[in-house]
Amino acid sequence: MIEIRNLSKTFRGSEGEVAALKNVSLTIPDGDIFGIIGMSGAGKSTLVRCINMLERPTEGSVVMDGRDLGSLSESELRAVRRNVTMIFQGFNLLMQRNCLRNVCFPLELAGVGKREAERRARELLELVGLADKAGAYPAQLSGGQQQRVAIARALATDPKVLLCDEATSALDPTTTHSILELIRSINEKLGITVIIITHQMSVVEDVCRHVAILDKGVVVEEGNVSEVFSHPKSAAARRLVFPEGESGSVIAAGPGEHFIRVVFNGADATGTPLIAHMAIEKGIEANIAYASTREIGSKVFGSMLLGIPGGEENVREAVAYMQRSEGVLAEEVEVNAG
Repeated sequence: MIEIRNLSKTFRGSEGEVAALKNVSLTIPDGDIFGIIGMSGAGKSTLVRCINMLERPTEGSVVMDGRDLGSLSESELRAVRRNVTMIFQGFNLLMQRNCLRNVCFPLELAGVGKREAERRARELLELVGLADKAGAYPAQLSGGQQQRVAIARALATDPKVLLCDEATSALDPTTTHSILELIRSINEKLGITVIIITHQMSVVEDVCRHVAILDKGVVVEEGNVSEVFSHPKSAAARRLVFPEGESGSVIAAGPGEHFIRVVFNGADATGTPLIAHMAIEKGIEANIAYASTREIGSKVFGSMLLGIPGGEENVREAVAYMQRSEGVLAEEVEVNAG
């Protein structure tokens, strides 16, 4: 278990002090896939660097398996960092080494013999689906393949924790999904705790079980992903979950038109579309003012903003109809009418 207790980090610059983190407290269970999400400048990367003590916090502590990392010597911290490895947006592979030698590198640093290091590296390349690329160099690989090599290298020392700092930000959506599926598989097979730092809510929805929302160095919300996604309480969470805006975009509302927000949190994507079905069954023809949804497998995730004509009775009926479906939540919202 990782316990972050009242952690603050202040940087001193030419213009004075800047508080990057303010009294952050989080508990990350063993074996979890935990997302830390926020916009640029929220303090995410500072937090992840404090977790493995690459940055020493100004105040507070990071406790891992009962040990306060801030109290450890540099040699003790080096041992801890073999158990807490990282992957990055930029892959950070050694371009002059082939894939096999890249994965061997941390084993060489740990004093593992060449034959054993190569055996372990080949096992890991097979685990990430690149057994046939052992002799290839990073420049010969796609971005997704390079990230797979980076994951294999991070696993070389049998870590307990894998830190992913914007690890999919440089990848296209299809490759991102395949990398997240690989991370999920590794978590399930090896029981490694995974902490994912990202600014993309779609990444959190795809793979994380729990999430913390970081805004201007402060944890403003945390909990189960489905709960935070369905009922975001803080303004920062609403901005991330609902890209159309906290209270909707500037939308031209028709006479007597009301708006409902529909959240799809794993709804069934098969069969007749829900909105069309409502028009057929209830005679309520909703106008789609905003939509951001996607399918993962046979499930739908995302949100819509629907304009509902007529009075409050139509709105109540539409909300009740939408919520009959599993994995769908709906509520009336106010928008800024244009």
